[in-house]
Amino acid sequence: MSLYLSPGEYLPHDAPMLLLDTVESVTDTDAICQVSVTADGVLAPFLDLQGDLPGWFALELMAQTVGVWSGWHRHQQGQNSIALGMVLGARELTCAAGILPAGQMLSISVKLLMQDARFGSFECTIDAGKATLATGRVNTFQPTPEELTTLFKGASA
Repeated sequence: MSLYLSPGEYLPHDAPMLLLDTVESVTDTDAICQVSVTADGVLAPFLDLQGDLPGWFALELMAQTVGVWSGWHRHQQGQNSIALGMVLGARELTCAAGILPAGQMLSISVKLLMQDARFGSFECTIDAGKATLATGRVNTFQPTPEELTTLFKGASA
């Protein structure tokens, strides 16, 4: 039995946009999630003809792992509601091969570098076995409910 809930319990995502299989660990500063790149897995709708996941999905995998980290901490504080977070940007994001290869179990790791009440910065890696496939720094923002209302009202106008 896992110490952690499924990723969907910590994230404001549903299929097909929930891109993680499991939560492996969460600490004060780190989180690790996993997902398999297989035709019968959660990533299936996004795989190319060779069964690989395009490299640009690395940012979303990293962001969702940050979201799991944040959601787990909210859950530990008794806040069972899921909060929407936003990616402000990524720095030095690389996926050298341009793909996350078919048949691999991806391990997505995030490490908190800096956080205040609403902003965070995380060093992120995606590994398959001993090979590092993608790295980068993801910067996040936690909007208030009022900011979300303004943002989404403006989008529909």
